Amino acid sequence: MAGHSQFKNIMHRKGRQDAVRAKLFSKLAREITVAAKAGLPDPDMNARLRLAVQAAKAQSMPKDNIQRAISKASGADGESYEEVRYEGYGPGGVAIIVEALTDNRNRTASAVRSYFTKSGGALGETGSVAFMFNRVGEIVYPAKAGTADAVLEAAIEAGAEDVQSDEDGHVITCAFEDLNEVSKALESALGEAESTKFVWRPTTTTALDEDKAASLMKLLDAMDEDDDVQNVHGNYEISEEVMAKLEG
Repeated sequence: MAGHSQFKNIMHRKGRQDAVRAKLFSKLAREITVAAKAGLPDPDMNARLRLAVQAAKAQSMPKDNIQRAISKASGADGESYEEVRYEGYGPGGVAIIVEALTDNRNRTASAVRSYFTKSGGALGETGSVAFMFNRVGEIVYPAKAGTADAVLEAAIEAGAEDVQSDEDGHVITCAFEDLNEVSKALESALGEAESTKFVWRPTTTTALDEDKAASLMKLLDAMDEDDDVQNVHGNYEISEEVMAKLEG
């Protein structure tokens, strides 16, 4: 699969970022609240909420925190978050999609624009890079979930479209609209997933040298630090050698 190594790289970065648990839990809680407010406050009756709760559990978010975030959706605290998507180009011409949940569009747009500008990139119009990605569902299982053949068979039965297996685990892809049903079927067959989410998967990738990769990492870290930014997707390709140097 084109660009497969970049997803491994993202996972490596994720491991480092997970040290900042409070910020991570805050973002997960915001998504849970928005999902609960958009439908019923019951994960069994609300597909988006179910996926949000799954994502929180995968990060070991305490049950009390999850329930508090769901309850907050029916509260009268006045908080109202809006979903916003930003698109632009980062270092080396990398296409980047930023998904945010914000209660102040002007604040978030200004911040995201500044991140792009400081990295030598530029914020574009909506749709300026989305055509280079496919919106799909992604379900990740650890290697211990089963052999490549067993996971492939379960994925086919569940209605998934693609499976990538290696020593690190299994990455299962399905159509955007099928994620809830496919993840439910896989949970019955393989147990709880490591992560279940919607992703923007690039159709083509851009390879980066060490300098451009370093600039991109700074850009991604700045966005990760922003409370309003939920997810960042890019079509970058970073070799294992360059990633090892950056992490060294």
